[in-house]
Amino acid sequence: MSSVYGGITSSSSGHSDGTSQNGSRPSSGVNAPSTKHALTGFPHPPSRQSSDRTKRPLPSNPRPSTSISNSVSADSHRIPSASPNLSRTPTHSPQIPNSQGLIPPTALSIPLPASRAPSRPETASSAPSDHSHSLHPSPSLSRAPSEEADAFHVRSTYARLEAQGVPGDGYDEGIERTRARVSATSTRLLEGAVKGGEISEREEQLLKSLDRYGFFLSALSTRQESRIALLPAKPLAKVPRRFSLGSSSPPPDPKAPAMPPELTSVPAPQPPPKEAARIAKWVKMMRPEKRDEGGNVEVWGFDPRKDAKMRPRVWKGVPDTWRAGVWWALVERFERSPRGRIGAEELGRQYRDYCERPSTYDVQIDLDVPRTISGHVLFHTRYGQGQRSLFHVLHAFSLICSECGYCQGMGPIAATLLCYLEPERTYASLVRLHDEYGMHTIFMPGFPGLLEGIYVQERLIERLMPEVYQSFKKHMISTTSYATKWYITLFANTVPFQTQLRIWDAFLLEGRDVMVAVAVAIIWVLRQHLASPEANFETILSLLSSFFVPEDEDTLFIWIQKMLENKRLREEMKQWRVEWGQLVATGQDGKALL
Repeated sequence: MSSVYGGITSSSSGHSDGTSQNGSRPSSGVNAPSTKHALTGFPHPPSRQSSDRTKRPLPSNPRPSTSISNSVSADSHRIPSASPNLSRTPTHSPQIPNSQGLIPPTALSIPLPASRAPSRPETASSAPSDHSHSLHPSPSLSRAPSEEADAFHVRSTYARLEAQGVPGDGYDEGIERTRARVSATSTRLLEGAVKGGEISEREEQLLKSLDRYGFFLSALSTRQESRIALLPAKPLAKVPRRFSLGSSSPPPDPKAPAMPPELTSVPAPQPPPKEAARIAKWVKMMRPEKRDEGGNVEVWGFDPRKDAKMRPRVWKGVPDTWRAGVWWALVERFERSPRGRIGAEELGRQYRDYCERPSTYDVQIDLDVPRTISGHVLFHTRYGQGQRSLFHVLHAFSLICSECGYCQGMGPIAATLLCYLEPERTYASLVRLHDEYGMHTIFMPGFPGLLEGIYVQERLIERLMPEVYQSFKKHMISTTSYATKWYITLFANTVPFQTQLRIWDAFLLEGRDVMVAVAVAIIWVLRQHLASPEANFETILSLLSSFFVPEDEDTLFIWIQKMLENKRLREEMKQWRVEWGQLVATGQDGKALL
């Protein structure tokens, strides 16, 4: 499966032999660019596709690529492999997705005339595509009878730009078009800017400044969090094994300061030391579930013979080259809802249908889109392909549930998924999170699922860290005052992106208990400061509102994994959820939380 939005391409793997995990179909020659040029060397390049509909021989052991060198010029720079690709292709009208499958082999890319796309030899990871600019048919430009004028203006603007593209996508910040109406003359000038010019030195320098996940390095060093706190590895050396009251946590150190040392910047992500070896292991553990007519893999699944190895390998972190395929496989195998679930292909049709319908949340979604995931090249340009994809996904998702509608926490979740999945599959994943992972109760009015998770979290803190629990009571620290953001966004913008991805790996595997365990792990690491005699209301809330950077990710996730592997603890967490439901039913929940 492959996706390219606003210059970012992502796939679960690429194959130098012509077989692709990304699900790209053979080119039909309709509106297909003659070449595709990638401006940065992220790990998931579009795979080579056949030029006709003939089936190609399938390799016995398809293998994802671990790196790719895509250049602006013959002697241009390289960027380490590990994240979605950035590419530019000529502008053309969107194609209608294949109605027979959930995910058309899209290649949504920065609108750019062919004259601006430097030529490069066609390789195993660069070839023509018949779906190089499609996420769904262009949404209707007709105003619905009950649609408000402002909402229609927003929806029609995104629909028009989906067909036209915007200049400087991925490089320039762009201009505002929906909050302030743009005159026809200005529109012509802006659209004319798409047609000319070579890649500037400034643009090339911007591309060199991206980290492995597509974030501008300057954005990492100038984050606006009020505090960046280090999560040291030493407190995680001890994993609680007993769960009787007061037995697991040592008494607070009377000399512990109320606030630990803080970092001045977020360090740039580094490739995991065993990444190549783990990629090779995942190659043997995954198998194709569905191929297109040209033999490209559209859907990956887990080899049942390797099922025992799958869980520990997910906890160690899914390699970035496999993350798209593995996430989709995890989402599709996770089923907790007692009712029947909508099939993936039907969700694809539903997404395309909902993009044609008006939503009362469109104005608010449009306000939130540009501030959802700052500093990422995919979402950098106003109304660029990434922002348009995010708008369409949130627009469609706002229509699936009348109780949930739309809330701000949905944006960071959808944006993270879009870094790896194309819009239709991102929408389908959000529906699975809503139906199967309990996010319905997180998003609905009153946030009952959030309060349930907080109740479980407080019981764990009381059990494992009674001195911290008493400190919270003494200083009147409400858990909702610091943990709401954690649960609603699944820790987006709370930890580094690389750490967030590993949290999501575990969450998609295990479910909602992972969110509680991560919250407890953060408090466990900081317990000496939170229970310090010098602690007070301000220091505690300031510390818990920090942006957290783990000193050692592996140590953190080993601690979380071992906690959740404790059967007694998991059973108690289940009972606490039932207990909370009883408190709600009897009206006693109001006094049950800190």
